[in-house]
Amino acid sequence: MRRFIVPALTTALLTACTGTEEVQYAVQLGVLTDTAVGVATQLRALNTDGGSVNTTPVTGGVDVLPLSGARRLITVRTGGAETRAPNGTDPQPFADPGFTPCYTRAAQDATRTRLLLLSECSGVQRAALFNADTRALLWTALLPTYLPPVATSDTPPTRLAVQGDVGLITRARLNGGSEVIRVAIPSGAATPEVSAPLAIPSVFDLAPYAGRILAATATGIQALKSSGEPDSATTLTAFGTNRFDRLWVGGANDTLLAAWRSNVLAGTADSPLRLWDGNASSAATVANLADIRDLTLPSDGKAYVLAGQNLNRYDVTLGLTTGNWAPKTLTTLTAPLSIAWTVPVPTP
Repeated sequence: MRRFIVPALTTALLTACTGTEEVQYAVQLGVLTDTAVGVATQLRALNTDGGSVNTTPVTGGVDVLPLSGARRLITVRTGGAETRAPNGTDPQPFADPGFTPCYTRAAQDATRTRLLLLSECSGVQRAALFNADTRALLWTALLPTYLPPVATSDTPPTRLAVQGDVGLITRARLNGGSEVIRVAIPSGAATPEVSAPLAIPSVFDLAPYAGRILAATATGIQALKSSGEPDSATTLTAFGTNRFDRLWVGGANDTLLAAWRSNVLAGTADSPLRLWDGNASSAATVANLADIRDLTLPSDGKAYVLAGQNLNRYDVTLGLTTGNWAPKTLTTLTAPLSIAWTVPVPTP
């Protein structure tokens, strides 16, 4: 039987000088929610038992992401981005991109030291790459004119990925499938070069994993070639040749890969959330879930999943070894959008 090491990040009991016991959580969650659907957004800091720590208004919230080292969060808004303390305070803005942003999507590289943002204002798409640790702007690029097709359940969404200082953007192609655009600064140059859109099979999500960029396609999860095209020869057998719509990476050493087929797009009541440790011959099924908004896989051996209005917790370490995922609904939220984890500095 394969052994799994439980990470050291666990909840500890600290005794204050008064003699009373206080729970110190080694991992904390940041959840971006709507106060009411489409009205306003908030960043809610929660403990891993679902208890509230703090709530901070975030105007035009788009996404929340962990920073490298997990000591701070990144909040992306339509009009800007910043890093924040785990409780949502102390916003530190990213550099001005040199244009008025209308940010709609964000992505990180595997080390979480690069942040790629997509701005879409009045049909004009621009990409901006930042050093996430220093919040400095590395490059911006105007993308080729985009003519989106009429959206259906099979229309691939726009997705981003980062590898090094190279940005990848996939988007639906007018005559079917996806197209990929590669943005990078050539050796010896000072400005980025934007590739012409390359027609590729439909890509529904992208994620950095094990030194590669993985794509969720209609025929399985496949690594991208250097050109940005999915390589069918690299299809991950652990997930079979099924379509997935979302991919997530995490765990203590980013060895966990989660995948889910949207039940909304598939027209089913729910769909299995599957999780792979990088070694097993087949990905395990965590639970059958509907309307997954986002999930995060911290270093505490758990998975925290926004499914519909619920924040659910699953025991990954226990589930992968025994099949018992110990599911628990921690709290109910209003229109949750995105979730990330941090490691707060312990209270003295």
